[in-house]
Amino acid sequence: MNFRRIFLAKCLLLLFPSVKCSVTSWIYAAVNESALLSITAAAGSVYDATWLKDSSRLLQIKDKKVKYYVNRDQCRCKVLLNGTLQIEQVVKEDSGKYRVTVYQQDGKFKAEEDTILVVQDPVPQPILSAECMNKTASVKCEVKPKTKDETFIIELAHDKGKKVQNNVTRLELHTRYSGTFRCVVKNQVSEKTAEKVLKCSGQLDLYLILGIAGGTVVFVTFLTLLIYCIRKKKAERLEDDDEERMMQARQVDSEMVVRELPQPPCNPTPKQLRVQQRPLPQPYVQQQALPPRPRPRTQQRTPNHPRERP
Repeated sequence: MNFRRIFLAKCLLLLFPSVKCSVTSWIYAAVNESALLSITAAAGSVYDATWLKDSSRLLQIKDKKVKYYVNRDQCRCKVLLNGTLQIEQVVKEDSGKYRVTVYQQDGKFKAEEDTILVVQDPVPQPILSAECMNKTASVKCEVKPKTKDETFIIELAHDKGKKVQNNVTRLELHTRYSGTFRCVVKNQVSEKTAEKVLKCSGQLDLYLILGIAGGTVVFVTFLTLLIYCIRKKKAERLEDDDEERMMQARQVDSEMVVRELPQPPCNPTPKQLRVQQRPLPQPYVQQQALPPRPRPRTQQRTPNHPRERP
């Protein structure tokens, strides 16, 4: 930072407090509209103010009297009491640099200001075209200017974002999302919009994707709960069956114990004693056939002689 220049500027302001620095402002106006070029240094009415365009004097107001240096009808301009220059039904030829010089009543210099006037045509209606190419949305916004050097600000917007470019006459956008596309063409004095809806096959809308995902989650959760309930019921049923089997087994065991260990009566009857002494029947065991044993030889019997009678 140059401190010497800052110090010099402060000294000049102290020496000449009534002198105002030069101010440059920009004003945009549409064709056939009115343009107002005001004076920033003028708080109310001015005593002496002279307007120039591109170093050529237009008019002067001094002590509330107006003096024209050009043809009034050709200029299409007038000045107000506060020094504001008004140009009616502006055309593109009115664009340029306007300078005003203000003096006080005692003849001292008060201020000098520059104003850049830019006259523009209203923007034409944009042409919005869109097509699907390989499951991708290709969108183009184009505007036809009246002159070759005329450019615009083009904004191509979508739900997922937008693309903006200055000083162009055409703008393209390629995206994998479908939906509503909006093209805005504007300059400093006007703005126009065009919209188009494009649906490309093979693409799913965001809400549809969320709906499918949510439905899948709900279905999986329901299926998990159903499987859990079925398994829980089955486990409870198996536990009940096991308990029932155990109870039945215990009952059978108790019955068998009672049957195997009968209590004998205190005084058995003779019949019961005979039954107890009777041997238990032996189980039938099939005996293996043995080979026949040899028969012993029989001895020859001596013949019996008849007894003699006495």
